[in-house]
Amino acid sequence: MSNLAQADEMLFADDELEQPSNRQEETWKILIVDDEPEIHAVTKLALSGFSFADRDLEFHGALSGKEAKELLVEHPDAAVILLDVVMEDDHAGLEVARYIREDLKNNRIRIVLRTGQPGQAPEKAVIRDYDINDYKEKTELTSQKLYTLMYSCLRGYRDIKTIEDNKRGLEKIIEASASIFEPQSMEKFAHGIMEQLTSLLHLDDEAVFCQTSGIAAEGDENDLRVLVGTGDFETSVGEDAGSIIPPQTYQSLTEGTRNHRHKLDQGEYTSFFKSRSGVGNLVHLNGLGDLTDVDNRLVDIFSKNVGIAFENIYLRQDIEDTQREVVYRLGEAVETRSRETGNHVKRVAEYSRLLALGMGFSETEAEIVKLASPLHDLGKIGIPDAILNKPGPLTPDEWVIMQTHAKMGYDLLKDSKRPILQAGAIIANEHHEKWSGGGYPHKLVGEDIHPYGRISALADVFVALGSDRCYKKA
Repeated sequence: MSNLAQADEMLFADDELEQPSNRQEETWKILIVDDEPEIHAVTKLALSGFSFADRDLEFHGALSGKEAKELLVEHPDAAVILLDVVMEDDHAGLEVARYIREDLKNNRIRIVLRTGQPGQAPEKAVIRDYDINDYKEKTELTSQKLYTLMYSCLRGYRDIKTIEDNKRGLEKIIEASASIFEPQSMEKFAHGIMEQLTSLLHLDDEAVFCQTSGIAAEGDENDLRVLVGTGDFETSVGEDAGSIIPPQTYQSLTEGTRNHRHKLDQGEYTSFFKSRSGVGNLVHLNGLGDLTDVDNRLVDIFSKNVGIAFENIYLRQDIEDTQREVVYRLGEAVETRSRETGNHVKRVAEYSRLLALGMGFSETEAEIVKLASPLHDLGKIGIPDAILNKPGPLTPDEWVIMQTHAKMGYDLLKDSKRPILQAGAIIANEHHEKWSGGGYPHKLVGEDIHPYGRISALADVFVALGSDRCYKKA
């Protein structure tokens, strides 16, 4: 053994090749694969003190192709592999190179083949047939050339990683945007934004999400109240958002703007956007860790989508509020005409929702039943006042006329394409059917009666039993 090799062996006597570094800060992982231990030692010595982009090197070693494959599985985030060609056999290194690209599907790691026997694997053939990044003779790799090689490889790895992170981030944006565009309440929308942003800014699967805290606030830009809070802000619901986030950030985002603005700095994200109707919405997250240029670009794209979703949520809510108001006003118009107890339709609506949930309906469908149930007596607008408000019992002929209100209500609503009005048509038509078959207008029996009709019938009768009418006491 040469004096240099002996010196290297002494210098690195306590360094086990397979042991990872104990360093806690972020490093570039370099894999050295060679069947000569002195090559490991010399390489480490030559690269001692090397750093790139403020990150040092972390070395891991293997003495054979078999060990190299195990090392690659253990360290999928390795940036560079310095790979000997001839080890346990003449092509062990080439097999490892093929294993990296074809079996592990790892296109990020930079592969540098090193050989002490150039004739064993001709350079042109190796470069042509294997997806490697460089091919060097061991005698070429002086300290200066190793430095140059490492800069080149790490720049390539960094750029590929950046591209992949962008790609993964854009995929997450598409996925997240699809999620936040789904119909939902403003509270769920706000929760969704915070969850998706946290996920987007922690592309690393090992990131700890639970350290992130956030709020979503809504209201006038001069009085934004916390709508939902997570982490440290879980108990902040109802508080003034301006008292929670940094004052300068709050002022710069909310003052004199109707545009969507966001600020991402020092592990904190704050976004403010305002609807056309003047309602402001603010999202603030902290504890996100170090944020990169990639993070900034991804958040910028995501924030624009959030702004569109925010506007759509308010438009949808406005439409739903309009529908709800129209339905209630129609119900109240019938209620007023038939001189029934005040708020009868609203009580029927609330009971209908509770019964629907009790039957296992989803929140969405239960809400439809609630909004449609006030239309149960819509057909009464076609019943003469003398019959509708008669204080005593109806004659057989009057009873026949009264029964027509079910079909009248159905005929008024049946052609609508809106889910609420479609449900209203069913309810108007079937809310006087009875389980035993003695109801009207179709004398349906048992489960032939639509659940909407059964629910509204129970709710209507229950409310009526507790209310004074022109023909009876509560």
